[in-house]
Amino acid sequence: MSLTKKILIALVVGVVVGLGFNLFAPNLFDPIDTYLLTPLGQIFLNLIMMVVVPLVFFSIILGAAGLGDPKALGRIGGKTLIFFMVTSVIALSLAISLAYLIQPGEPGLMGNLEEDYSAQEAPPVMDTLLNIIPQNPIAAMASGEMLQIIAFAILIGFALARLGEKTKGIVKLVEQGNEIMMFLVGLAMKLAPYGAFGLIASAIGKLGLSVIQSMIAYMLTIIIALILHTIITYGGGIWLIAKRNPFEFFKAFFPVMTVAFSTSSSNATLPTSMKVVEEDLKVSKPVTSFIVPLGATINMDGTAIMQAVATVFIAQVFAVSLTFTDLLIIILTATLASIGTAGVPGVGMIMLAMVLTSVGLPVEGITLVLAVDRILDMMRTAVNVTGDATCAVIVDRFEQERIEKEKLEAKHS
Repeated sequence: MSLTKKILIALVVGVVVGLGFNLFAPNLFDPIDTYLLTPLGQIFLNLIMMVVVPLVFFSIILGAAGLGDPKALGRIGGKTLIFFMVTSVIALSLAISLAYLIQPGEPGLMGNLEEDYSAQEAPPVMDTLLNIIPQNPIAAMASGEMLQIIAFAILIGFALARLGEKTKGIVKLVEQGNEIMMFLVGLAMKLAPYGAFGLIASAIGKLGLSVIQSMIAYMLTIIIALILHTIITYGGGIWLIAKRNPFEFFKAFFPVMTVAFSTSSSNATLPTSMKVVEEDLKVSKPVTSFIVPLGATINMDGTAIMQAVATVFIAQVFAVSLTFTDLLIIILTATLASIGTAGVPGVGMIMLAMVLTSVGLPVEGITLVLAVDRILDMMRTAVNVTGDATCAVIVDRFEQERIEKEKLEAKHS
C-alpha cells in the first residue's frame, strides 16, 4: 500500500477515534490522549523537526552554489517573490469576496464561544528585514530562525560558487550531508501514518462536534476559498504557465499535502516537500533547494485566506461596515505580514491581530475564531506548501527554457 493511502486511512481512523472518545467516552480521552495519541504525534513531529535545520542549511547552500552567479540568484529570487506576492493578493481577494457572499458573521450563525486570547505583538516588518542577517549563525540554527539560516546558507553557497575548485571538497561534504538528511526523512516518513493518526485523533477529541457546528458557516467559507485557490490559482498556474498536467501535479504532491494537514506546520512538512518536488515533480535541485525552504518561511496563501475571512467575519459579528479602503488595507497588511511575521510561533493569530488592528477592529474578536483554528490550521498549511511547490515548478520551467535557449545560441555561434 502506498504511503498516501496509509496516511489517508490513518487520518480517517483518527477522526473516527477522536469523535468516538469525545461523544461516548470523554472521561477516557484525557489519559489516552496524554499517554498514546499526543506522544504518537509528537514523536513523528520531533523526528521531522530534527532534520529541518540541517536540511535547509545544506540544501540552500547547494541551491545557491548550483545557481552559480549572482544574476541567476537574483533572477530566480525575483520570480519567486513576484509569484508569492501575486498569489497572496489573489488569495486575499478571493477570500474577501466569498466572505461577503456567504456572510458567515450574520446573527444566528454564530454560537456563544468563550476563549481566552492575549494578543502577541508582531515584530515590525523593518526589524524582520534587518534581522535577516544573523549576528551569530550558530545561535540562529540553535533557535531555528529560518530566515537567518537561509540568508547565511545563501552567502556560503555564493562563496562556494565563486571560489570554485578551491572549495570542491566542502561542496562534496555538503552534498553528502544533504544525502544523509534525505535518508533520515525517508525513515521518518515510515512513521507518518501513525503520527497523522495521533495528531488528528487528539485534535478532534479535544474539539468535538458542538464547537464545529456553531462555527460551520465560518469554516465553510474558509474551506471553499482554500479549495478554489488551490484548484484555480495553483492548478491554473501549473497548466497555463508551467505547461504541465495539474492532475499529475496534485497526484504526485498529495502525500505532502496529507503530511502538512496532519502536522499543521510548513517547517515540519519541508523535508517531505523538498523530496517530492525534486524526485517526483522533477524540478532541478538548485531551484528546489532555493524556493521550497524560502516558501515555507514567507509564503502563506492559506493563512492569508484565513486572515481575510476572519476579518470580515469579525466585522460582521460586531456590525462594523468595512469600506473599500479598509479592504485594500487588509490585502496590503496581510501580504506584508506574511513576511514580517516569518518564523514567529502562532503566526496565523499574530497576523490576524495585525490585520484587525490595521482596520480598527477589536483584537478580542480573535476569541470567536480561536476554537476551530486547529482544524483550519491543518487545511491552510496544506495550501501553503502546495503554493511553494507550484512556484518551484513554474520557475523551473522558465529556467529550463533559458538553458535550452542558451544551448541553441551556443550551437549557432
